Amino acid sequence: MPVEMVCNAFDISRSSYYEYRHRRNQIDVERLALKAQVNRLFTKSRSSAGSRTIKCMLNDDGVVIGRFKVRRLMGELGLICKQPGPHAYKQATVERPDIPNHLDREFSVEQPDEVWCGDITYSVPGVQGEHGSSNGPRVYLEY
Repeated sequence: MPVEMVCNAFDISRSSYYEYRHRRNQIDVERLALKAQVNRLFTKSRSSAGSRTIKCMLNDDGVVIGRFKVRRLMGELGLICKQPGPHAYKQATVERPDIPNHLDREFSVEQPDEVWCGDITYSVPGVQGEHGSSNGPRVYLEY
């Protein structure tokens, strides 16, 4: 089928068709270089950097690029950033019957050195008003 007939059928100019055909065969070296940089930075971040972070990293390296172009390049490379989810504590479902409850909530004692108890408290600065200088375990013994 002649090119002129196909172009008329789709209502496009022949010059557009030939320009498209010419462009399709060219390899965009700059785009390949950008893809390589994006892939390198993504790997360097251990798959945690998204398009915004990679855009800032590229800008720091002197590459002028927008976030949406970085996002498109990441999509072409199949890169999906992985962010860690919030830490979840396990809720205890049963009490520990193997650990005996010797006090049975009877905290009143008649003489010193009769009952001992211990507590391990981890102090993290800035968490719930704690401003401790050490993050190590603290052991408080009550006599």
